[in-house]
Amino acid sequence: MLCSRSVFAVVLVGLLGSSASAAGLTAHRAIYDLMLDAEKPGTQVDKARGRIAFQLTGTQCEGYTITLRQVTALDTGEGQETVSDLRSESWENAASTSYRFKTQNYVNEQIREDITGTVTRQKNDTLSVRVTKPKAANFTLPGKIYLPTQHTRAMLEAAERGEKLLSANIYDGSPDGRKIYETLTVIGEARLHDDKTPAPYPELAKLKRYPVATSYFEAGRADRVPAYTLSFDLYENGVSGALRLNYGNFALKGKLQSVELLPQKPCAKSPAKR
Repeated sequence: MLCSRSVFAVVLVGLLGSSASAAGLTAHRAIYDLMLDAEKPGTQVDKARGRIAFQLTGTQCEGYTITLRQVTALDTGEGQETVSDLRSESWENAASTSYRFKTQNYVNEQIREDITGTVTRQKNDTLSVRVTKPKAANFTLPGKIYLPTQHTRAMLEAAERGEKLLSANIYDGSPDGRKIYETLTVIGEARLHDDKTPAPYPELAKLKRYPVATSYFEAGRADRVPAYTLSFDLYENGVSGALRLNYGNFALKGKLQSVELLPQKPCAKSPAKR
């Protein structure tokens, strides 16, 4: 029931510059506080608390490294609290043709997941995957499949064009190194902050934001019920705010507590093009 890395590594993938198509991703750190969403009473969870620490570094020439840690505590009302500690690190080049990932998930301090692997995109768009943990495996994933930063860029580009829907298959390596999620993103009209809806941080005050909802479906399932749905405000610079994770049986809200822009060297050359 706890959040897999794909939810946040795909969506919280980066701050874009004021000109997203030209400037590339901006290095940053963001902190989110998690709590139970009172608007959706849970049938399996009575209390919830947690925090997400997200960081992106790199440039459009050297690629981008994403580190994520999410600690979530859930109380089912049975007098016991389940604590999940999810830690992940990934690197993706600017052309989204090369990707490395490592994910560990601890539940009540006992490790439950430990996955490491690499991905290479072939000329026909097929992904060649090499998993080294928990068990060595090599396999291919055919078809058009987005990697995390690639999907975030696609969402922003669709929003800027005024498109309302984006359908995409996504791979990020979690939770077992083999899973592909089919996603459908609904994008709302652009909004601006004003006196009635002030920005949570000065860096966001003059930026457009798009209300977005992405539903994640397990590939191949016939019932077409999403495994979870993530709603959020997607700012034109790539920051995500007002998070809401709906798991069906319960929902979590994520409040943006801080955003810090990190030092970043200018890109000395043009990024590789596919």
